Amino acid sequence: MQRRGFEEAVDLVVSKDPRYDRDAYTFLRESLEFTLKNSSSRSGSDDRHVSGQELMEGFRDFALQEFGPMAVTVFDEWGIRTTQDIGSMVFNLVEVGAFGKTEDDKLEDFQAGYDFHETFEKPFLPKSWATK
Repeated sequence: MQRRGFEEAVDLVVSKDPRYDRDAYTFLRESLEFTLKNSSSRSGSDDRHVSGQELMEGFRDFALQEFGPMAVTVFDEWGIRTTQDIGSMVFNLVEVGAFGKTEDDKLEDFQAGYDFHETFEKPFLPKSWATK
């Protein structure tokens, strides 16, 4: 499959599947870079594959760093409501050649992720609300 520039790939993906905003794909790419940067400092390698689980964790950490308590609001605007949406975006980018995958990677890897409310909202609620 032909390698495309990321912006061109996103144009193609959004024209085929308009569920997710263009900015969501940019954030996903930045999350991948964040994940690689943080994991490569531990593993000593810049060129390695990131599993679905690792990407979801990096996406979560980067979102909390960048958006804090506004993460769910931003993601809702972009069409991202579950980790399954993250996987759908990943595989949309794989389909157009912007992201790579191994034979072991599958969309189902993103199903057993985290709950967005528990991850992005609950930590910012007052303690008295968090127990409800």
